[in-house]
Amino acid sequence: MENRVRKQIRLLLVQEDLKLKDLAVLLGEHLGKNYSYDSLSHRIGRKSLSYDEMVTIADILGYDIKFVRRENDH
Repeated sequence: MENRVRKQIRLLLVQEDLKLKDLAVLLGEHLGKNYSYDSLSHRIGRKSLSYDEMVTIADILGYDIKFVRRENDH
């Protein structure tokens, strides 16, 4: 099964001209935890990031996460 989170984070990092290593440092600063490139990469690969971490990553990169109802699902 594809890792959609990994693909999305990589796409956003490219758009914002950042590396995963930079994101790890910024995420650690925002959450007051120690994030390394390796630990962040592995957590993304294992799909074990929390929703709060994803919201913080989006915030760091200047994005919002929002839920949008699908047109076909009523």
